[in-house]
Amino acid sequence: MKNILILIVAAAVFLHFYPQPEVTKFYNETKESMLDGFAEFSDTSVRLKADKIFADLKPKLNSFSSEEVESLKEITSSRSNVNNFYQDYCKNKKRSATFHPTNQSKVCKTIAQYENML
Repeated sequence: MKNILILIVAAAVFLHFYPQPEVTKFYNETKESMLDGFAEFSDTSVRLKADKIFADLKPKLNSFSSEEVESLKEITSSRSNVNNFYQDYCKNKKRSATFHPTNQSKVCKTIAQYENML
């Protein structure tokens, strides 16, 4: 047991003073996957269901083209897609190639109502 402890301490000291890019990359990937797992495990039920955005926009879909509706379905397929769209196109005011500016504004306003639940 004493030898294993000495080996662990020696490895930690070596990696501290002589960092290895492969080990650092492995550590960061493992840490990220564990944090994602813990976040998903401890997720509360007070979260936005992604299809709620689509349901709220359903009465306004007559002004959307079929391509825009398909894109909206893809965006509202998951919460992460909704969040990515909101961050890219609503917060950063980036112009979407798919949506007409007024329709993009409608989508952004609808998502903004639920921003705190993303």
